Amino acid sequence: MGLAGLVGLAGEGRRFWRGAGPVLAGLLVVGVAGAPARAETVREQQWHLTVMKAAEFWKVGTGKGVTVAVIDSGVGRVPELEGQVLPGVDLAGGKVEGDERTDQDGHGTSMATIIAGTGKASGGEGLSGIAPGARILPIRVPREDAPGESSWAAAIRRAADSDAKVVNISMSTATADPARDEAVKYALSKGKLVFAAVGEGETTGSTRAAIAAKKAGELRYPAATPGVVGVAAVDPGGEPTAESLTGPQVDLAAPGVDILTSCRGKAGYCKSHGTGEATALASASAALLWSAHPDWTNNQVLRVLLNTSGAPVDGAVRNDWIGYGVARPRIAMSTPGSPGPADVYPLPDFVAAAAAMAAGDAGPSTEVGADEAAGFRGTVWWVGLGLVGVLIVGGAVTTVLGRRAGN
Repeated sequence: MGLAGLVGLAGEGRRFWRGAGPVLAGLLVVGVAGAPARAETVREQQWHLTVMKAAEFWKVGTGKGVTVAVIDSGVGRVPELEGQVLPGVDLAGGKVEGDERTDQDGHGTSMATIIAGTGKASGGEGLSGIAPGARILPIRVPREDAPGESSWAAAIRRAADSDAKVVNISMSTATADPARDEAVKYALSKGKLVFAAVGEGETTGSTRAAIAAKKAGELRYPAATPGVVGVAAVDPGGEPTAESLTGPQVDLAAPGVDILTSCRGKAGYCKSHGTGEATALASASAALLWSAHPDWTNNQVLRVLLNTSGAPVDGAVRNDWIGYGVARPRIAMSTPGSPGPADVYPLPDFVAAAAAMAAGDAGPSTEVGADEAAGFRGTVWWVGLGLVGVLIVGGAVTTVLGRRAGN
């Protein structure tokens, strides 16, 4: 079979896997797995660490010396964050009990763990963040931000006046707020980088186009605020997740499916999904790069993150699905290239980006770029192809997966 045939078969396998995943998974267990199943370790379940090649970039830096302000529901006390959390600020306004170390719903704790979990729990087999050397500054706010109260705006200003270099907001609201906009400007003037989730939208529809149409025009803030890095989510196949909102507010993407993190379950771990998780990974990527280049400005760190991201495969500089690409901290740290001018912010403002999109500059693409991003896609393609092989010839999946593991 020629190369074109193999590519076609891979594509068919990919589509087949999506439509019949549960059935094929069952066949794989029955037809191939002769030995008793072994439970995955915590580390093995953190697929994003493998795909992003964390073991390699940790040789260059771990985020040490960089503080990430986590504006969220608070950061609780979990083993993975022991020694990582600094004294913070409680701006919840007395609406919930406790202080910034009291996390009522676990969301802020989960995001902090994705960023800076040490992996030291459970005898060294606990959850690892991608920047385990970074510190967390918890700033607790209400999960819903009313413009009249501007709790999030106050939180951004507190982060701007702190030693934190990166501000993570893994939340979104449908309401714009001038006070929040001014707070972002202030944070940028203080040399910070602000990352925020673009939010989730409608996921039902007969086709991706139908889903996209339902999500079109759904702006969430502060991701849509000028100066904020809006983060979308991609799946293990390297494609934008169905729930991730699209639009000119999207600047960067990161994994946002089946992200293992801390939670209140019996085991202490659970898998979560969303653009909030992707935002935590993007923020941590900035912390990693900044720890390796402490003399860079916020503009230079962001420029390198964008320049080294896995860009859209359709040749566009950016698109509405993944922005400028999928964050690749390994590439950013190993081959950053020129960081560019220290005093020039690398992102156009939101109004200019919206105008460019309206003019038809860079249409949407549903796939992402090379290296780690291609690795996401390749994993799904080859698993799908291997499972089709199980149906056709029986047992062939062992050889296919063996080759994949050796690449």
